[in-house]
Amino acid sequence: MIAIPAIDLKEGKVVRLRQGKVSQTTVYGNDPVETALHWQEQGARWLHLVDLDGAFSGRSVHHGVIASVVRALSIPVELGGGIRSLQAIQQALDLGVARVILGSVAVTQPEVVENALREFSPEKIVLGVDAENGKIATHGWKEVTAVGLLDFLRRWEEKGIRHIIYTDISRDGMLSGPDFQGVRQITQSFSFQVVVSGGISSEEDVLQFCRAPHEQIEGVILGKALYSGAVHLKQLIEKMERQAC
Repeated sequence: MIAIPAIDLKEGKVVRLRQGKVSQTTVYGNDPVETALHWQEQGARWLHLVDLDGAFSGRSVHHGVIASVVRALSIPVELGGGIRSLQAIQQALDLGVARVILGSVAVTQPEVVENALREFSPEKIVLGVDAENGKIATHGWKEVTAVGLLDFLRRWEEKGIRHIIYTDISRDGMLSGPDFQGVRQITQSFSFQVVVSGGISSEEDVLQFCRAPHEQIEGVILGKALYSGAVHLKQLIEKMERQAC
């Protein structure tokens, strides 16, 4: 299991939102490449990159920044936000992104995800599972659908998804602790490799997942906890290595 730092892009800047709300935006830097290099130097083995403007508008708008980040790093980058067509997936992969996160389109145009699994392989496609009160949210979390979380996961497991990022929206950016119960239910019910996102508030939150008996948890995404100083990435990674995560 690995700790994955997140960079959320808005208007070319590094930001964090509370519960995905634009009205509650904090800017943490003006240079995404510098931030990405910092996390790599601290020991990150993957970077989680989100184009927030893309998520809200429905199309990726940070191609130049994303390309610069990918070129600067020697670690792989996963990208989400506004990727809703096979062409957009191909563009992201052409930029050097290692894998692409598909969320809203899995609800609105599931055939795009099905085609992507066939065309690009399940190792390059990650299902973004953004949930609030057991329902799937879309379009930058602005819309909560009637689609139930477990039904959504069951459908996509049958269609060949292997990797998911599970986010409890109510906890995102709140430093309130992750949804341990929800993650446990997913790993006990499905075969996905799971990356956990939302609510990480301390090293102990991450280390609890280290001690969990499920090898399906492949990583934990850290955003606000890193930028606020609640968690220090290098120190956390050293503790994870000592515990043989």
